[in-house]
Amino acid sequence: MVALSPPILYSFRRCPYAMRARLALQAAGQQVQHREIALKNKPAEMLRASPKGSVPVLVLADGSVLEESLDIMRWALGRNDPQGWLVGDDAYHQDAWDLIARNDGDFKFHLDRYKYPHRYGLADGVTHRELARGFLDVLQARLALHSYLAGARFGLADAAIAPFVRQFAHTDVAWFAAQPWSNLVQWLQDFEASAAFALVMEKHPVWQGDTASAA
Repeated sequence: MVALSPPILYSFRRCPYAMRARLALQAAGQQVQHREIALKNKPAEMLRASPKGSVPVLVLADGSVLEESLDIMRWALGRNDPQGWLVGDDAYHQDAWDLIARNDGDFKFHLDRYKYPHRYGLADGVTHRELARGFLDVLQARLALHSYLAGARFGLADAAIAPFVRQFAHTDVAWFAAQPWSNLVQWLQDFEASAAFALVMEKHPVWQGDTASAA
């Protein structure tokens, strides 16, 4: 039997969507061919596979393409879920996906305008920072009840949401640390100190077709 080549993952180290896809692939023990891209110089191979031009993109051995981070997470964990990220009843799963939808919807909308106000013709991002905090209040309330967003252990919701909270926190570290979110701050610090985070944040050379150059 001929062994299939590992899937090809087009990724960008700091992208929160790519980060959560890498977290799921790592949790599933799924080997990939990691191709780190430069956003200003996207490789033609990636654009042929996924003309939308954003990461992550996972090209499977049969040639099929997964273009959305949550689809990559579902695929990886559907193949192997040793940490039990998908374990739980229907209500548990629905709660996790609802929380992720809130993150990917309103919170991400305000996060973008807080972090990159000039892209949107704004003088600053303060208004959107304040509009985003309602979601962070929700996370703080959950983390006051248990160590992770959906219970006593790190799971799907944590992996899908933490990269975005990290991006928000790093926009103004001092301001974030001064907010009444002690449990949220600790949760984020634990995430950033974890072995899983260290593994998925390893630096890779930029992939440029058949050759790679230092990032």
